Amino acid sequence: MEGRPHPTKLVELCNPHQLTHLQDGSCHSRKYQAYPALLPLPLPLPLPPPVLLHIPPICTLPHSINPKPRAHIHRAWRKEKPLEAQVAVLPLPPDIKLIRPQTDLMPEIKISDMGGKCVDCHLKPVADQQALVATRRPDAGGAEGPVIHLLANHFLVRFDPLQKIYHYDVNISPRPSKEIARMIKRKLVEDNSDILSGALPVFDGRKNLYSPVEFQEHKLEFFISLPIPVTKHVRDEGGSVLLENKKSKLFRVNIRLASKLNGEELSKFLKEEEDGASLPQDYLHALDVVLRENATENCIQMERSLYSNTMGGAKDIGGGVVGMRGFFQSLRPTKQGLSLNVDFCVTAFHESIGIIPYLQKRCDFLRDLSHKKTRGLIGEEKREVEKALKNIRIFVCHRETDQRYRVYSLTDEVTENLKFRDRDGKYLMLVDYFKDQYNHDIQFRNLPCLQISKSKPCYLPMELCMVCEGQKFLGKLSDEQASRILKMGCQRPGERKDMINGVMGGRVGPASGLYAAQFQLQVSREMTQLCGRVLEPPKLKLGDGGQVRDITPSRYDRQWNLLDSHVAEGSHIRRWALISFGGTPEQRSCIPKFISQLSYRCEQLGIFLNKKTIVNPSFEQIQVLNNVSALENKLKKLHEAASGNLQLVICIMEKKHRGYADLKRIAETVIGVISQCCLYSNLTKLSSQFLANLSLKINAKLGGCNVVLYNTLPCQLPRIFSDDEPAIFMGADVTHPHPLDDVSPSVAAVVGSMNWPAANKYISRMRSQTHRQEIIEDLEAMVGELIEEFLFAVKKLPKRIIFFRDGVSETMFHKVLKEELQAIRVACLRFFNYKPTITFLVVQKRHHTRLFFNEKKASYGQFSDENIPPGTVVDTVITHPREFDFYLCSHWGMKGTSRPTHYHVLWDENQFKSDEVQKLIHNLCYTFVRCTKPVSLAPPAYYAHLAAYRGRLYLDRSDSTTFTRSTLSRAGPLQTAPLPKLRDNVKKLMFYC
Repeated sequence: MEGRPHPTKLVELCNPHQLTHLQDGSCHSRKYQAYPALLPLPLPLPLPPPVLLHIPPICTLPHSINPKPRAHIHRAWRKEKPLEAQVAVLPLPPDIKLIRPQTDLMPEIKISDMGGKCVDCHLKPVADQQALVATRRPDAGGAEGPVIHLLANHFLVRFDPLQKIYHYDVNISPRPSKEIARMIKRKLVEDNSDILSGALPVFDGRKNLYSPVEFQEHKLEFFISLPIPVTKHVRDEGGSVLLENKKSKLFRVNIRLASKLNGEELSKFLKEEEDGASLPQDYLHALDVVLRENATENCIQMERSLYSNTMGGAKDIGGGVVGMRGFFQSLRPTKQGLSLNVDFCVTAFHESIGIIPYLQKRCDFLRDLSHKKTRGLIGEEKREVEKALKNIRIFVCHRETDQRYRVYSLTDEVTENLKFRDRDGKYLMLVDYFKDQYNHDIQFRNLPCLQISKSKPCYLPMELCMVCEGQKFLGKLSDEQASRILKMGCQRPGERKDMINGVMGGRVGPASGLYAAQFQLQVSREMTQLCGRVLEPPKLKLGDGGQVRDITPSRYDRQWNLLDSHVAEGSHIRRWALISFGGTPEQRSCIPKFISQLSYRCEQLGIFLNKKTIVNPSFEQIQVLNNVSALENKLKKLHEAASGNLQLVICIMEKKHRGYADLKRIAETVIGVISQCCLYSNLTKLSSQFLANLSLKINAKLGGCNVVLYNTLPCQLPRIFSDDEPAIFMGADVTHPHPLDDVSPSVAAVVGSMNWPAANKYISRMRSQTHRQEIIEDLEAMVGELIEEFLFAVKKLPKRIIFFRDGVSETMFHKVLKEELQAIRVACLRFFNYKPTITFLVVQKRHHTRLFFNEKKASYGQFSDENIPPGTVVDTVITHPREFDFYLCSHWGMKGTSRPTHYHVLWDENQFKSDEVQKLIHNLCYTFVRCTKPVSLAPPAYYAHLAAYRGRLYLDRSDSTTFTRSTLSRAGPLQTAPLPKLRDNVKKLMFYC
C-alpha cells in the first residue's frame, strides 16, 4: 500500500492457512477457523446487502521450511495441494473497507537450493480467472514445400442463416427404446400432419425434436398406440417364467417448445474475424440431426456412424462376430464454411444367431455342444459363458414377439432343476411348462437358463433365444478377428474415395431424402478441392564409426537403411541373459545361432553386445508364464548371477502370452532390468531386417541413440530455439480400461526429453487415476519431476515447454486446456523465478479426414490409387475458421488409406508461425527410435502412448481376480490401485519403447 489508510476499520479476508507477512519480510503460518469469523458490527446500524467475495486459491508451503535433504523437501512439497478457491458472503457495515490479499506483492519463500537454482513457491495464483481462449492462427498458413493438389472427404453444406429451427422437448412414457421411440415419432407425424403444420420434423431418438416450421401449439399431448407384444411372468419365491400377453401398447407423448434457433450466430462464427463469436452448439446439433435423419430410418446407428447391409452385407470374422460396413458423418465448422465430413468405416457386431450356435462359435470348449446335448458347465466354463453373454440383447423364437431382453447372468441351477409356482400355487417344472404350453421339449437340460431381469428372477432356456441384430461387439477381438476386420476396412485410396462418393449419392446418404430440403440445406456431392504442401525430409546424422555418417531420406516412402552405418550413439551391454519359454526342440536349437547373429548385427550398427551371456540360456516351459511367483524367481536368479548388475534379459516365447504383462512388471518394478521379448517364429527366419529392428530397440532401451537431426533445432528454427536456452518436449496420454471393464483405473503417462539440442531421449512418469477420467489428475507432480530430471541432466531449466497432449476429443479442449495448462504452470512454481513459455498442442489420430490426389490436377507420376506422400501438410480450407490447427501426414501409408494426424495448437506462448511448428513436428517424426522411417505421430505423443500402455500392463496380473459388473457393488467410490514403482536403474531409461 502506498499510503496510510484512513483510521477506519480494516478487515483482511484470507484463506485458512494463509501466510501473514510481517514488515521485515518474514512470514509465519496463521491458522483460521474453518468457518467465517464473526465481525463486531456497530448496531443498530442498518446492514448493506451481502457482498460476494471471491477468494482466489493460494499455494501453501510445506509444514516445515527448515533445511532438509533435497528429496525430503520435494516429497513434502508434492503432498501439498493449492487450496481451492472459496466464496464468502459477508454483510459489511458502511465504514469497513475491504483489503483483498495482494498476492503480487508477497515475497517468494526459498525452500531449497538445487544445482544453483532455488526452488520456491510463488504465492500468487498461476492462471487468471478469465476464460482461456484457444490460440488464433498466427498467419494465413504455411508456405514451405511444393504445392500438391488434393481432395478431402469434406462436403460443403450451405444453409440459410434466416431459417428458423424450432426445438421441441419430447417426453414419452412409458420410456421406450430408441427403436420404439422412432416408430412412435413416425406414427405421430403420419397421423397428425395438420397439428404439426405439415412439417417433417427430425428426431434424435431421445428427447429432441426439430421442425422447420412452428407447430400450432407450444404444448402438445398425444397418445400413440403401437402393436407391441407385452410379456408377463408367472412368479414365486424361487423364480419366474415369461408368459405372453399380446396387445397394443399405449404411449403418452408430450411435446413442448424449448427454443427457437436460427443460423445467424453460426454464420457469424464462420465469418467472424475476431474471437468474440462462439460456436452455437445447439444449432449445429440440430443441423447434424437433420442430415442424419434419412440414414437413421434405414441404418443401424452407432454414435456418429451408420451401418447398412446395402454396403456389402455382414461378413463373418469368426467367434460369433461379424464385420459390417458403414459410414461416418459429422458437421464441422471450417474455413470454407460448414463442412460435412463423411468417411467409410467398419465395426464388429454380434452375429444374430441362436444362443447355442453363438456359444459354439464364441467358446472353443463348446464347439461340439450340438452333439453333446447332455453336457453341462463347470467352474471356469460357466464364468466364461456368462462373460460372453452378459449384457447381450436377445429375443425368443418359440413365439411371435418383438419384445427384447437383456442378459444379466446365468441361473445357479441347470434348466432341468428349475421350477416355479403357478397361479394356483402348484409347482411346475420349467421343462414341463414349455412342453405343455409350447409343445417344446427342452434339449439342453444341463445348461443353466438366462437370467433376464436385474432385480427379480426371470428365466429363459438358452436354446429358445436368439441374439438381436445390430449390437456392437465390445469384447476384445482375437488377433485373427482383428486381422479380418482390418482387412475389411483396408481400402486403397481410390477404392475408399469411390465408396465415400457412393454414400453421398446413395439413397441413405446425407444428401438424399426430403429432410435437408425442408430445412433449406444444400449439401454438395463433390469432395472439397484444396492445395496442400509437401515438406522436405530433414538431413539425419548417424554414428561416426560407419562409412555413411549422414543421410537424407529421399526415397518415395522416406525410409532409409543402416547398411554401412552406425547408430548415432551405441550402448555397451556386457551383462545380459537369455530365457526361453516353450518352443520345440528344433526351435530351441536356433538359440546359439540367434545369439551369434544378434551380437554381430549389433557390432555392425556400432552397438556392443557381449557375445556370451552371463549364464547359459535358460529353457523353461510356457506354463511358467502362468505362475507369477515362479516367473519372479527365475528372473531373480538371472539377476543374481550377474551380481545384481544384469543390464538386459532377452525373453523368447513360443507364442503371445498373457504372462508378458507379468514379465514386464517384474523386470521393471521388482528386479530392475530391461527386457526384450520376441517370438520363436521370428527366430527361424533371422532376417537382417528383424535383427536390425531388434538391435535398434535394445539400443534405445539401454540408453543409446539411433539417429539425430543433422541440423539441430536451434539451427533449423533460430527464432524459437537457441543452444543456450534449452527446451523440453513433453507428451501426455491417458489409456482407459476395456469397454466392458467398469472397475479398473485409467493410466496416465507423461514423457519428457532429457537432452538438448538433440531432444531424442525421453523418460516417463506413469500414474493410475480415477476410472475413465480423461483429465490427468497428477499432471502437476509428473511434470515437476520431469523438469527436475531435465535440470539434473542438462544443468539448466528448460526455457520453453512444448507439450503434446494425445487422446483428447474436441469437446474436451477447453477443459483440458484450463486444468492441465494450470497444472503445468503450478509444477514450474517449485523452481525459483521460473516461468517458461509453454506451447500446448493436442494430437488427434482418431478422426475421419482423409486426403486424396486430385486426379484432374495431378502431376505426372501421381495416381488416384496412391497415398499422399510423406510430409503432406494442409492448413487451409478444411481447418478451423480461426484457431491454429493443421493436418500433417508425416508417414507413408503402405496399406489402406493414409490417415493424417490432426494437430491443434491450443496455447502458444512461444509464438510459433505455421511453417515453424509444422517443420518442427515433421522433423521430429524422423527421430523415433524403433524404426528407420518417419512415423505418423509426433514422438513425444507416441512415447506417452507406449508408456501409458506399459502402465496398463502393470495392472494386468495373470493371477488377479477379474471383476465384472455383477461382482462389484457401486455403493462406494472406486478405489484406484496405484502402479508399482519403477526401480531406479530403469526409471531413467526408455524401457517402454
